[in-house]
Amino acid sequence: MTLPSGNHSKEELDWFRQVYDTHYEGIRSFAYFKTGDPHLADDVVQDTFLKLWSIRSKVKNETLKSLLYTIASNIVKNQYKQRQVTYRFSRLIPVDESPHSADTEMLSYEFQQKLERAIASIPENARVVFLMSRIEGLSYIEIAQRLSLSVKAIEKRMSEALRVLRKSIEYKL
Repeated sequence: MTLPSGNHSKEELDWFRQVYDTHYEGIRSFAYFKTGDPHLADDVVQDTFLKLWSIRSKVKNETLKSLLYTIASNIVKNQYKQRQVTYRFSRLIPVDESPHSADTEMLSYEFQQKLERAIASIPENARVVFLMSRIEGLSYIEIAQRLSLSVKAIEKRMSEALRVLRKSIEYKL
């Protein structure tokens, strides 16, 4: 990783280089485990260290490792949430060749907002399974292997996610 340019003290840059060298592999492995996508894992690692750099003056060395994993986990959740909203929204709203009326655009916007809130309300474990199934198109067996869980556990989590979504948006998924 290239160190940031600008007026930064040598101590800051040395600290950041040491933290990066020490924790890069662990954060990348964690991100890959959560996403199953090496490119997305690289993006998560980069965003994690950028966030760390932006809050470096507030970081305590005692909590540094847990902070890095928390940042990475939140970035993964946000990326999945955004992908899910985009994916589901694009599938649910039919593409119409005719000009859109103001009413159609308003309904689309309202539905998108409702969908975002519904996805955010799914418990994390169920949301991860739901997104892996619906966005990545993985089977329950593949998801179970990636998450080191049983197929029954995946089925239960998917059932929970679908129940929450049906209740929230009143649409059969």
